[in-house]
Amino acid sequence: MEKRRVDVAIIGAGTAGMGAYRAARAHTDSLVLIEGGHYGTTCARVGCMPSKLLIAAADQAHSMEQGAQFGIHPGDIRIDGHAVMARVRSERDRFVSFVLEAIEDMPPEHRLTGHARFVDAHRLIVDEQVEVTADRIILATGSRPNIPGFLKEAKDRLVVNDDIFEWQDLPASVAVFGPGIIGLELGQALSRLGVRIRMFGVGGSVGPIREDKTRQYALRVFNREFPLDPEADVKAVERTDQGVAVTFAEAGKEVTETFDYLLAATGRRPNLDHLDIQNADIELDDRGTPLFNRYTLQCGDSHVFIAGDSNNDAPLLHEAADEGRIAGNNAGRFPDVRAGLRRTPLAVVFTDPQIATVGLTIDEVNERCQGCFAVGEVSFEDQGRSRVIGKNHGLLRVYGERGSGQFMGAEMFGPAAEHIAHLLAWSVQRRLTVSEMLDMPFYHPVIEEGVRTALRDLNRNLNIGPEVVRHCMDCGPGA
Repeated sequence: MEKRRVDVAIIGAGTAGMGAYRAARAHTDSLVLIEGGHYGTTCARVGCMPSKLLIAAADQAHSMEQGAQFGIHPGDIRIDGHAVMARVRSERDRFVSFVLEAIEDMPPEHRLTGHARFVDAHRLIVDEQVEVTADRIILATGSRPNIPGFLKEAKDRLVVNDDIFEWQDLPASVAVFGPGIIGLELGQALSRLGVRIRMFGVGGSVGPIREDKTRQYALRVFNREFPLDPEADVKAVERTDQGVAVTFAEAGKEVTETFDYLLAATGRRPNLDHLDIQNADIELDDRGTPLFNRYTLQCGDSHVFIAGDSNNDAPLLHEAADEGRIAGNNAGRFPDVRAGLRRTPLAVVFTDPQIATVGLTIDEVNERCQGCFAVGEVSFEDQGRSRVIGKNHGLLRVYGERGSGQFMGAEMFGPAAEHIAHLLAWSVQRRLTVSEMLDMPFYHPVIEEGVRTALRDLNRNLNIGPEVVRHCMDCGPGA
């Protein structure tokens, strides 16, 4: 067996792993990047980019269908499924090629292909052929779809998001299980491309939305396009000659519908279960995930670091990139471990209307402020610019702390949320007060004027009740 010794071994060449490699290499040239699957990152190959390509086609089709409200009648709209999926794959492959070029630019001695597993705290075996002894190890193994057992009854008609982008044509119908980020984005896109969709959920969740008022609003809007039951009572899933039969309760009756495919968008799980991580001599939680510090990415006080989707903390590309950089720097200069910058939480769902969450959630605000906070709101139904462009659906709710007036976070279901969320995230990170935000310029007529309306509402609510304000100030900031 070949034996190698390095300062830093990184397991996983996705977004976090590549970021860790670049950061660690600034401190040492004795390192190796180990990848057991396809190069190309989850985002480029099966995540962010191909899904947005499918959504772009769906949005184009939907825009053409909405032309009548502006007095524009383009005639019959024909969706060419072959052409739609060909463009998705072609552009997807282009994005993947950029990642592959970055991998190929690495020195060959820094790349190792194969599945790694721990023999002990410092030794890894790669495909039973290479033994790597590393002073420090970074886990950046990513995640994979998590599929509940009963959905496997769909057999060969069961798909996950990874599979969809390999379709040569669009199917006639798909049952979507899981109205989370992936389910909502792909389900709505397929619906707008002419695919019959029915979406099933459990627990009542709709994407990352935490506030009940916003969740109910979003649920009504989505149900105008396709049936979405976030608390579905599914009785059975069965593979039949016609496809996948799903039996569920509806209005007190059992109903069975048959679909071409069943899409399991039921969350993802970290790729840690094939690492023999129990040999790494680090503390694990009851699910077998390493306990770690999210500001240093260090597992306990050990030489092992964990970054990206594998730690299941904030499974988003920009977070994975940040985590990879922090873990790589700390592994590279170990034992000089330092806290890295964790930016304000920011998440966007590319549905229509879009969903965005910024800063603290309503539950986190309530926990931190113990009731000493206020909420502002705006509806986009009568917001000027939104009505002009026919995108006047949605709510924005913003949170601020009484006493300090500090802006703390927001939740949005509405137009241009991907852009508005950035303005609000920057404001949270700069620790601006609501008054300071209202001093900023707002052009007319733009959708951002709705942000000003929500902030004005919040400012009024922050200043209601001097006794409450005095009590909150006595408690101190963040009480």
